Amino acid sequence: MTPFTKSANRKTKFMKTKLLVLTLLAAGMQMQRSAATEKAAAPKPLVQIAILLDTSNSMDGLIEQAKGQLWKICNEFIKAKQKSVAPEVQVALYEYGKSSLSGESGWIRRIQPLTTDLDKISEELFALKTNGGEEFCGWVIKNAVNELDWSPRSDVYKVIFIAGNEPFTQGPVNYAEACKAAINKGIIVNTIHCGTEAEGINGKWKDGATIADGKYFVIDHNRAVVSIEAPQDREIARLGEELNKTYVAYGAKGKAGAERQKGQDANVAALAPASGAVVQRAIAKASANYQNSSWDLVDAAKDEKFEVSKLKSEELPAEMQKMNAADRKTFIDKKAKERSEVQAKIQKLTAGRDQYVAQRTKEAVTIGTLDTAVISAVHEQGAKRNLVFK
Repeated sequence: MTPFTKSANRKTKFMKTKLLVLTLLAAGMQMQRSAATEKAAAPKPLVQIAILLDTSNSMDGLIEQAKGQLWKICNEFIKAKQKSVAPEVQVALYEYGKSSLSGESGWIRRIQPLTTDLDKISEELFALKTNGGEEFCGWVIKNAVNELDWSPRSDVYKVIFIAGNEPFTQGPVNYAEACKAAINKGIIVNTIHCGTEAEGINGKWKDGATIADGKYFVIDHNRAVVSIEAPQDREIARLGEELNKTYVAYGAKGKAGAERQKGQDANVAALAPASGAVVQRAIAKASANYQNSSWDLVDAAKDEKFEVSKLKSEELPAEMQKMNAADRKTFIDKKAKERSEVQAKIQKLTAGRDQYVAQRTKEAVTIGTLDTAVISAVHEQGAKRNLVFK
């Protein structure tokens, strides 16, 4: 082999090695980009809950429990994580069985679609009235399954809670078919019978839950729910009021949103103090689940795509209208900092409160009420969707 041939071979070998290295580096970079893209594209954990309430005569107690315990139920998901990320919580609300509703619609009304606006859900609960009617459980379940924007993802905890006291079999829509349609979409149906256990079983409430992988509960809907009072409660409630001062209403929805927030503070304050609703609402307001980006500039500004500079002067509160762009950003940042500080105080107090309540709960007698039924179900069923509750 001539020196020239040897040199050519070495050069060829070097080029092949270089090409291999470059190929491996390119593959590695592609894998990194794919992993980063996958991570960036990973959807946020989601919980979707539809609450179906019988609003016929004799169900006033059930409605009172729902008013007082909405915030406690939603707060369970503050403690939940899926793959170390807290879930977004969406709630929908239906009423059924009230004779003042349309007979053609089965005496059923969808009050709110799936939404993260918990103040709106609360507002609607406090507006509910009862009167006599026909309670068509199969029909209202069918409506909830077909009308709501349920996620197709298999890792989403999708659940219906239906509460009432008449036989589950009433109406032209077969309850078994409605429950089968629900679970075929990955939607669990939990049934809450307001009466005796035997009546609920005979009335097929238990059967409906069994068909849709749910749980059957019996509650005393006329019992006043009594919360365990903790030493931290008074300060948590006070800080809940302080949070309102950090909200900056803007746009067409601003005034209504701010008024709704204050209105729901007043509504829960009017409930029996023993219900603990004021404290539970304050805890909710200090969590990531309480978002009002549609009317509050501080929440809206968390979205990188949101630009306050694009808002018209008249869309801003009076105190911001004469500010320049830099001053507006400073103002919003200041409010965000204030909110974060108050929320941190509430969260710290809540941690101490949880320890206190946990100890007292061990000593208390558990009574079947709406909140205990719902919380029991979400812990057991959420775990099957990899939701971990602290």
